[in-house]
Amino acid sequence: MKTLTKAIISLSAGCLAYLWYRKKNEANLYETYPEIHGFVKEGFEAVREAFAENFSKRREIGAACCVYHKSEMVVDLWGGVRNIATREPWEEDTMALVYSATKGMAAMTLAIAHSRGWLDYDAPVCQYWKEFAQNGKEKITVRQLLAHQAGLYSFDEPFDKKTVADLDYLAEIMARQKPVWEPGTRQGYHAITLGFYESELLRRIDPQHRSLGRFFQDEIAVPLGIDFYINLPESIPDSRLAPLIDPPFSEMLFGFPVGMLTDLISPHSKIRRSLKGSDFGHDEKRIYSRNLEIPSGGGVGTARALARAYSVFATGGKELNLTEETLRELNAPAIAPSKGFYDEVMKGKLQFSLGFMKSNSSFPFGSAGSFGHPGAGGSLGFADSEKQIGYGYIPNRKSVEFAGDPRDVAIRKALYSVAPVKAAQTKI
Repeated sequence: MKTLTKAIISLSAGCLAYLWYRKKNEANLYETYPEIHGFVKEGFEAVREAFAENFSKRREIGAACCVYHKSEMVVDLWGGVRNIATREPWEEDTMALVYSATKGMAAMTLAIAHSRGWLDYDAPVCQYWKEFAQNGKEKITVRQLLAHQAGLYSFDEPFDKKTVADLDYLAEIMARQKPVWEPGTRQGYHAITLGFYESELLRRIDPQHRSLGRFFQDEIAVPLGIDFYINLPESIPDSRLAPLIDPPFSEMLFGFPVGMLTDLISPHSKIRRSLKGSDFGHDEKRIYSRNLEIPSGGGVGTARALARAYSVFATGGKELNLTEETLRELNAPAIAPSKGFYDEVMKGKLQFSLGFMKSNSSFPFGSAGSFGHPGAGGSLGFADSEKQIGYGYIPNRKSVEFAGDPRDVAIRKALYSVAPVKAAQTKI
């Protein structure tokens, strides 16, 4: 007992010392690069104030935030330090890895497929991908798969970056995978696998058989003129990329819920199995991986890109030829599996629909029907059709918050407090 007590005291002292050291260093960063750049439209000044306060009160290091309202850019802010090793500033075109916020952008590709009549959300996946009908997956619908209800949150077979790059071989692995539970009965966050299933499904229904990353670039990124990649090319220089900053051990130790921390430590837990491959988006030499598609967690882009894309989905979708039927589906409430919204992987109640997260009691954002996706570390993008808002926020300092990063929450609170947003409402 004495040994354990000494260990706890030693760990606590070490954590406090680290936090003091980190706070001192971060203070120096703020003194060097305290400026906030960009603009806000008249009436949205509160958003700029909240963004600036993130640096002075909420330990922001480098970040960007963008908001479209009624198809008009009304907030476009950036500031702080892009790279803490070199102390280079966050620039207007700085991009960062957004982890699971990528899922929302990936889901947009299937929404386009739905609008083009290639995809029925209620059809069985095997209607489009016949090899998928193995080992109990015959009746899984597209809707169930996209809502994390298929029981396919991990792969039993080993996989690495080389496997992920070989789409045909990866498809064979996915076709052989057996669901962990009866599909449609439970929900479990498919942290990494979902994007691979989405990409193969898209390859099967796209007349050109493009991967999800290629389709996204051709049909969304280029038409909208946005800087976001689900397959980061070699042509993007490292100087445009913001290396992510991991939270200190002390923050992870005390920031995660006890049950979550226990699962994260256990190599055989559902969440650890679900997260396998989450590091594939990183590269020791080039900051982020190039020419590699991780559609559930490897997207790299700007906050402006998130906001612009979601703005299109929030205001009728004409730029991408989205149909009213597709938009109604996206704005509709999530459908729970038979045992409810409790997530077996995340150990809490969450709501997902058609590849997006829906605003819910555990992670509220926007108006009731809003859809989007947060990313580990703090990123968030979403569409609010009621208020006609497209929103994007990307930081480089990662946090451990699972119910909304305080920095992002502060910005959104300010956004929804301003008069122009309070007055806006439309129906799709």
